[in-house]
Amino acid sequence: MVKITLELIRKRSEHNEGEISTLEEIALHQENIDKIQLIDRHCRYLKILLLQNNLISRIENLSMLKRLEYLNLALNNIEVIENLEGLESLKKLDLTVNFIGNLQSVKNLRWNENLEQLILMGNPCADYEYYRQYIVATLPQLRELDMQEIERSERIKALQIYARARDDVIESYQRYEKTRIIERTRRNAALEMTEIKTNTIEEEQENKKNEAENANTEQDDEAENERFWKQPSYHTPEDRIAIAERSLKKQEMRNHSSDKRDNRPKRVLKLFAPNGRAYNINQAKVSFKLNDEDDPDFVVLEVPVYRHLDTSYVDVDVNPTYVRVTIKGKILQLTLPCEVSVERSNVRRNTTTGNLVVSMARLIPCTTIVKKDESVKKKESKRETKILTVRPPVISRRALLEIGPSSDIHDFLMVTKDSAKQAQTDEKNLATEKKNLENFEDNPDVPPLE
Repeated sequence: MVKITLELIRKRSEHNEGEISTLEEIALHQENIDKIQLIDRHCRYLKILLLQNNLISRIENLSMLKRLEYLNLALNNIEVIENLEGLESLKKLDLTVNFIGNLQSVKNLRWNENLEQLILMGNPCADYEYYRQYIVATLPQLRELDMQEIERSERIKALQIYARARDDVIESYQRYEKTRIIERTRRNAALEMTEIKTNTIEEEQENKKNEAENANTEQDDEAENERFWKQPSYHTPEDRIAIAERSLKKQEMRNHSSDKRDNRPKRVLKLFAPNGRAYNINQAKVSFKLNDEDDPDFVVLEVPVYRHLDTSYVDVDVNPTYVRVTIKGKILQLTLPCEVSVERSNVRRNTTTGNLVVSMARLIPCTTIVKKDESVKKKESKRETKILTVRPPVISRRALLEIGPSSDIHDFLMVTKDSAKQAQTDEKNLATEKKNLENFEDNPDVPPLE
């Protein structure tokens, strides 16, 4: 089980910069603590103490916490309310889901005059018939019990039946004590069987020496764990302790196996080929940009690193044929396209982005790279002017809408008319058109028809 130590208290007091003497609040929950100690000696200014979900079986070593106002001991193995007389400022006490069967022990809270809230839900005593009436009559300073306000009329009724409630509490506790005796006997028998099996396994382990036998031992341990987790468990302090011990043992085995894996020889990272050529390695898995085309005098490597990463975690090693950047122990190594001068190379970080910029001077300037003239760039940047020819809109000829039937429709009523009369009318029409043409005079002022 876990013991309360100064290191644990200091670890849980990070909000107070690790200072214990002036600590006013501390949470030590879910730590498998089985005993309260050291807190009252080193943390006398505590106002809030959280010890829920542990394996504490007794309330002790808290009498010096004169300023403590809230004590949480829920989900523990406490069976008796005791040793709280010295908590003069205690206002709230949480004992949810413990194993308190002796309800008469609440009398020990009469000395806590400032106690206003008490929570006992989930305890065996909460199933007693006169559980609430007995507590209300016993502790006149209480205002809330199990998060329910105590009214004045309820207190008067509880005082009237106090004698009956007290007798019922005593009888109920006697019945519960018989049940606890049976549970302890059953647990002791199970422990004896476990000890016998453990002794036989230890004797077998002493006789086994080779690896195969060790493998069989591990299988036996797994079988024992499987048997333990499949057997029925009961809501008792002994079973809670056994489950916690088994869980801790399993965790230790996991840590031991992980330590064995960690002790295995790790793969050595190869940085160079047998012929001395540097490998390209990106162990850091970072993106990078190696620019050797824009500048004839320098090869520039830009590596984006975390903006707020301290420079002490970054190391750069420039060599004539390769460059190596180490970021928090992870290596980025690149071969260079040409030889560079180590003395004339420089390293800096971009103040805006935090990127690492490595400028490596070439030993022999590259003549194939020609710097672009700024005037040419300006001319290229200018947009070419385009001449747009605007043409007038094309006006289409007007089309007259035809009203009535079209001329190509045959009039079948004309079939019954006399053809001779029709011929005479046609001749008359032609004669009139000829006369009109003979009498026509051309006026030059009138424009021609389109």
